[in-house]
Amino acid sequence: MRRKAAERPLPPAEDHAARFARQREADRTATAEDYVELIADLLREEGEARAVDLARRMGVSQATVTATVGRLQRDGLVETKPYRGLFLTAAGEKMAASAKARHDLVVRFLIAVGLDPETAEEDAEGLEHHASEKALAAFARFLAEREGGGR
Repeated sequence: MRRKAAERPLPPAEDHAARFARQREADRTATAEDYVELIADLLREEGEARAVDLARRMGVSQATVTATVGRLQRDGLVETKPYRGLFLTAAGEKMAASAKARHDLVVRFLIAVGLDPETAEEDAEGLEHHASEKALAAFARFLAEREGGGR
């Protein structure tokens, strides 16, 4: 069977497996980043972050939040205080700030290439976790050139 000119051949098996492994790790990290980013937002906007608020805003059950928060505690990202809700550790705050910066960069890039702000926000939720550091650096360069060149 002849291959179309636009089709690329499959990469070697080891490279292919490594790509999928990176994607699986990005999926695991994405959940932690989403949680710590939302906890940081709730603490900033409402002064507290409670499991019930996380469940409502993420559209998941409280049992899911409880299990995820337990994992985040074991990973040293979140602390709970009796009758006071959830708090971020220094590592959690660092992760939340990094996730927010990536999210904001991806949103700005998508808007710059013509996407409407609402769709850019929605699409950034997935892209921010899966874009490589090289891609993020390219987005930042593009924005810097665009913003610097327009003045």
